[in-house]
Amino acid sequence: MRPRIERSPLDDFASRHATLALAFAWGLAEATFFFIVPDVLLTLIACRALRPAVKATIAALAGALVGGALMFAFGASATATARGFLDHVPGISPWLITQVASQIDERELLEVLFGPIKGIPYKIYAVEWGARRGNAAAFLLISIPARYLRFILSALVARGIARLAEPVTQHRAAVEVSILAAIWIVFYGFYFSRFGF
Repeated sequence: MRPRIERSPLDDFASRHATLALAFAWGLAEATFFFIVPDVLLTLIACRALRPAVKATIAALAGALVGGALMFAFGASATATARGFLDHVPGISPWLITQVASQIDERELLEVLFGPIKGIPYKIYAVEWGARRGNAAAFLLISIPARYLRFILSALVARGIARLAEPVTQHRAAVEVSILAAIWIVFYGFYFSRFGF
């Protein structure tokens, strides 16, 4: 029989409606100007419980689609300004913007599907597809798997790690958050060493 686990404030946070609003806002922000992925929040929720995390992945997706539509419109209406804006976002450089532009020229929407999964910011793809006056509906449709696949995988992996580590962590929030923080610090250390800050 599993020991009774006390609820922590993190458990209450994970199950609140305000957390879904935060996930939506984070998805929107990361698709436009923010440089920390919503997966950080999603994995935090998932390490406590999967069902609220899945709801949060949907909210983050909705926010990302709104942000993608905004960046698409920005790229279509003011391409040079949009690229200049992207250049000021940490982790994005003129070199990376040029790389994404070349990828889209070669593989079009297929690159929009696979690029963000490789860790390249979705907002660049939105601006570059808009700059080419690409089909907005097609862009948003392909954005659904492009964004959601990583969101849901992040949540599932975090939940799996939390379950595997439970004999050691005893499902204590402070321990799980510490492990999660270490993982994200290593991830962003690698990311910024590769793409710059």
